[in-house]
Amino acid sequence: MENNDLIPITVWLSGRSYRIRIKAEEEEAVRKAVKIADEKITELRSHYAGKDDQDFIAMCLLSYAADNALEGSSFNPVLDTDVKDMLARIENVIKE
Repeated sequence: MENNDLIPITVWLSGRSYRIRIKAEEEEAVRKAVKIADEKITELRSHYAGKDDQDFIAMCLLSYAADNALEGSSFNPVLDTDVKDMLARIENVIKE
């Protein structure tokens, strides 16, 4: 995939902004996924005191992975690859 096919968007997760580049047709799905993740982080924050944002993000990711592992038969390798790519982008932004 060439960078010319990607559009830049800014998403907010756990109170931080992340600038990512995605395919235009993925924007709605990415924004929905970020909204769901942010709501899950907010829910976790209300149940577990004394944790930092990285802990909540990790817990959210673990919850998502566990849900997908339990569903087994609905495993989608394309979606798995997309999620891994998105996580790698988020990790790169965090490191910057």
